[in-house]
Amino acid sequence: MLHEVESMDLTPSPVASSPPVSGAGLRGSAALSGRERFRRACRCEPLDRPPVWLMRQAGRCLPEYRELKQRYTFLELVQSPALAAEVTLQPIRRFGFDAAIVFSDILVIAEALGQPYRFTEGEGIKMEWTIEYASHVDRLESRAVADRLQYVAEALRLARAELGAETALLGFAGSPWTLANFMLEGGSAKTFTKAKTLFHENPILYGRLAEKLAIGIATYLKLQLAAGADAVQLFDTLGGTAQPADFQEVSGRWLRDIVTDLRGAAPVIVFAKGVNDRWPALVGTGARVLGVDWTVPLREVADQLPAAVAVQGNLDPAVLKTDPGSVRAATLAILEAMRGRPGHIFNLGHGVPPDAKIECLQTLVETVQNFR
Repeated sequence: MLHEVESMDLTPSPVASSPPVSGAGLRGSAALSGRERFRRACRCEPLDRPPVWLMRQAGRCLPEYRELKQRYTFLELVQSPALAAEVTLQPIRRFGFDAAIVFSDILVIAEALGQPYRFTEGEGIKMEWTIEYASHVDRLESRAVADRLQYVAEALRLARAELGAETALLGFAGSPWTLANFMLEGGSAKTFTKAKTLFHENPILYGRLAEKLAIGIATYLKLQLAAGADAVQLFDTLGGTAQPADFQEVSGRWLRDIVTDLRGAAPVIVFAKGVNDRWPALVGTGARVLGVDWTVPLREVADQLPAAVAVQGNLDPAVLKTDPGSVRAATLAILEAMRGRPGHIFNLGHGVPPDAKIECLQTLVETVQNFR
């Protein structure tokens, strides 16, 4: 698939050259570049305003992305470095975010370990085979990750060259717990139960799977940092599905191992959705930044954390489907609540919805950019 895609005409579509708003774009701020603003926020240093970027800002609701999706499949976009870099840059050109995040998918790790995936109409993600036995865990090969994911590294290098020193660039990976859920279910599921079942029935086998994932993820994140990423984010999107008493063993300890393996090479953001009762465990991962979902007041969380730990979030993504006035009010409420607390990166409490309105995204960015 990858070699076939790379042989195609990858000339970016003209629609991708959307004019930036409010002077935003690859140039960044005249006073302080978005890249430096993002770096300082990760260090909890005082700033003129918080940096802003959004989870799933690349793709989904953007017309320039949808035009590409008419010509290429999702996997072709992910696996072709030129196309992935183009999608990464599209929201920066349009909105002037302080940070770009590489366009990819959390399941590239599963594929690199030896369990391919695909997308099907109406059924979502399907793994080519499902982990059901100990022998299936044994088939997974962590040592191949760096070689098999070079296409992501190349996409990062291409995006880094275009962004220059003006805009931060983020890499990412799914957490061991979240990936294990998809790999054990065989893809998308209405309820994820098999990872929990495995942990309780055979914790040793679950540990073997999580360890392989943690090794592969750490290798992958190092690859992304070497290719030009300024920071990396770990998505524990299914963290809230674990029982609170089990969270440290099924997820927290493996997140900590990954962060430790990176040895402070760059800031690590941990976003664990639905775990607002487990902040000590998340602080214990060693992450420099903790992402917060939209179900809890951001300042309430920030006040529970050490002063040296930054927070990221946490506008409700659904607000982006309303109107600019509502977006402005909700955005200002978070900004005012966080006023005076260094180390705030403005973001959503989850990803940009596919039906988010462009004018709402524009209002969000402009509101943050104009906040003083």
